[in-house]
Amino acid sequence: MAVLQLDIVTQALAEFAANFRAALPAIISGLVFLFVAAIAVKGILFALKVALSRTLPGEAPAYRQFITTIVAVFLWFGVGLSFLSIVGLESIAASLGTAAGFIALGISYATSGMIADAVAGVYLLKDPDFNPGDQVQAGDTTGVVETIELRKTRLAVDGDTVVRGNAEIEKKWRKMGPPAENVENAENAGNAETDASVTS
Repeated sequence: MAVLQLDIVTQALAEFAANFRAALPAIISGLVFLFVAAIAVKGILFALKVALSRTLPGEAPAYRQFITTIVAVFLWFGVGLSFLSIVGLESIAASLGTAAGFIALGISYATSGMIADAVAGVYLLKDPDFNPGDQVQAGDTTGVVETIELRKTRLAVDGDTVVRGNAEIEKKWRKMGPPAENVENAENAGNAETDASVTS
């Protein structure tokens, strides 16, 4: 009985060693691919960040980070599927690709509100009439824009800070007056005229 068990264990180890030797070239190729792909992905993301900072210098960092994150997710997912195909796991790669589609649908449905806020945030960040310092009316809230983030906007209302989702604001908002810079310039000009008249 003990001899039979020893033969089974020996045969299993021999089969494992043979399978490992057969799969070793594919594993090495996969590891080399991962190393090269990691360098390539980091280079692409670095180039993308530089390009965005040069082409969109006036945009908020959250907007540029949003674009970079989306590109990074697609790149790394493609690298993962390619690695599985290289090491001989094409069926798993195909299954993951199909499953990822269903998972993406589920995630997009579950996070539809977050996605709507993020998309609206992109529009608000690029809107020349919606800037920090502007007085706006969004729904039943009227205040001065403090910060515009990717998903939320903070408004100063009677000394308090009110946070609203960007999708809620982007649906219907109205600018109440000129930009804060124009108001400040007008006040400075008025003060200068007053000082000049007093001096004369």
